[in-house]
Amino acid sequence: MADRFDVIEAGGRGRRRWVGVTVVVALVVICAVNLLNRREPAPMTDAEGPTPAPIRSLTRVQSEPNILTAPATRKGGDRVLRVVFPDGARGEVRYPAELGLAEMGSRPFWGGWVDGRFRQFVAPYLGEVEITRGGQPIRSFTSNVTLWPRQAGGGSYGQVLLFAFGPWRLAVYDRGPGLTFEQRMTLARQMKGRVTKDGYLVLAAGKDVRLAPPGTVVQGYPAGPQLWFGGGMGELVALVPTPGCASKAKMPAVTDGPGRRGEMVCRGDVLVAVTGPPEFRRTVLNDLRVTLR
Repeated sequence: MADRFDVIEAGGRGRRRWVGVTVVVALVVICAVNLLNRREPAPMTDAEGPTPAPIRSLTRVQSEPNILTAPATRKGGDRVLRVVFPDGARGEVRYPAELGLAEMGSRPFWGGWVDGRFRQFVAPYLGEVEITRGGQPIRSFTSNVTLWPRQAGGGSYGQVLLFAFGPWRLAVYDRGPGLTFEQRMTLARQMKGRVTKDGYLVLAAGKDVRLAPPGTVVQGYPAGPQLWFGGGMGELVALVPTPGCASKAKMPAVTDGPGRRGEMVCRGDVLVAVTGPPEFRRTVLNDLRVTLR
């Protein structure tokens, strides 16, 4: 049976300038739950590491948001932001200053397959604290990849692979029958990442992992490389390179969740999807422009 295409999003309403408060609140809630239940560019990161073994004493609590707030430049009443997608493609985003897109922060998303099983590489908005919750990993697969227990309230999601590439954290949420030990090891060893001089994460994979090309649709949702601005249940803008967008556009899963009003528009070969208050959506759809370089 095919794996479902869902995206876990955490966070609260409001603009991204409140991310610090959101993270602190999340940490307080996580600690309370644990008490109640007793619970330039840099080179590619090579995933060679120690022999997998359970880790008993490692405890991690990180509160840094897992986003990049790259600076935008002024151009009249607009702002221009240069971006890098996780496949290395570059682009330029022009938008009205009042949108505050750069201040919302961006993070990567990409889907791929290992042994024919589709999984998503998601950058958790609140960082690794969304995964670790102050607990201990089940084991370490490599020096930059750990396995974490299934999260309480995670529905059909299972254990989580957590990747560290420089300051970035990427999560692969398991579901269904779950990946085997060998498949997890393949992901851990063959997924590589580098951070560009302007802070964006670029990914690459070995021969046994296939990353979805731009325009790929899996179970009705775009699976190719994307950049997400914002997060949680507040405003969110997704930029999705989509060749032939006018005839192939599909709403991304992240803007199509319960309680969200998602809308989209094509800007050349880039799909722009947005969710948030009506005025915010109108401004994005009418005035935001994206150019691939």
